[in-house]
Amino acid sequence: MSSLPADRVRRAGALLGLVLLLAACGTQQRPQSFNLSGYSASYRQGHADGCAQRRDDRQYRAEGDYMMGWNDGRSACAKTQR
Repeated sequence: MSSLPADRVRRAGALLGLVLLLAACGTQQRPQSFNLSGYSASYRQGHADGCAQRRDDRQYRAEGDYMMGWNDGRSACAKTQR
């Protein structure tokens, strides 16, 4: 009869481990989704690049829409990742 509590402890430990494993699977970050309809293709590309923290310097200097999109994307994604 002394093994009965030990079996319950093992089962409870296994169940707790399973619950923690499943909980960890549900905490993955999902990519941000922004509604950029109505914006130029240059702005949308800049927004995506800004969110990914990469920049096309030539395009950034030459195109105002790309520059604005890059700055907005970087700012918006930094806020959601905190």
